[in-house]
Amino acid sequence: MKKIKLYKMPSASETIKTEIVCANDTNPMGLLQGGRLVEWMDIAAAVCAQTHAEKICVTACINKVDFFHPAHIGDIITIRANITRAFNTSMEIVVEAFGREVTNKQKYSVGKAYFIFVAIDENKQATSVHALNPSTQKQRDQFQKALQRKELSEKNKLIYS
Repeated sequence: MKKIKLYKMPSASETIKTEIVCANDTNPMGLLQGGRLVEWMDIAAAVCAQTHAEKICVTACINKVDFFHPAHIGDIITIRANITRAFNTSMEIVVEAFGREVTNKQKYSVGKAYFIFVAIDENKQATSVHALNPSTQKQRDQFQKALQRKELSEKNKLIYS
């Protein structure tokens, strides 16, 4: 009996996480530490990947992290994670972080990163994930660019499956 491949929409696994920058999240200058932001982004990406795969997923790689604008103590950080492509056992998740001061509705870009997650089974072995069905032009563009990033990473000996 042939297994039917299930396609899921990117919007079905979109994840939004919100944090407040507290003193213990900052460096001596009162700025959000990059490592703390990456930790928050990784959690949002994990929720997105696991929601898509409907399986436990682990971080395999962070392809790129860009920091754009510093966040300060008291700023509200909103992190949005979206799946860009599902491969065989791995998924690329783009994560964007935005900040805003409590008294100001103007948001600013804090950072952006691409995470690769691998789904694992009960034996801690890589296992297949649902295919992705991008529906908007932006999603189709991200879908294609994810393949290009994968091919570039494979040239650099990073492994996707």
